[in-house]
Amino acid sequence: MLSFQVLANGQENKAGRGAAMKAWRTIALHTAVAAGFMFLLQRYGLSATLESSLLWAIVFGGCAAGLAYSQANR
Repeated sequence: MLSFQVLANGQENKAGRGAAMKAWRTIALHTAVAAGFMFLLQRYGLSATLESSLLWAIVFGGCAAGLAYSQANR
């Protein structure tokens, strides 16, 4: 995941580390927002049970994490 590029003069470029941390932060934020939105929609918008709302939040959070991960690695 962490890639180092060798520049023309032989020095390494460590900019890949910052980009990797930013990608993981984006994935985590995307996951949390999607899970929170689905929980609130299920619980208060559709009046579902707490267990059902949590299950849907976990499922949609996982799907959002997968999508964000695939987009970050493009």
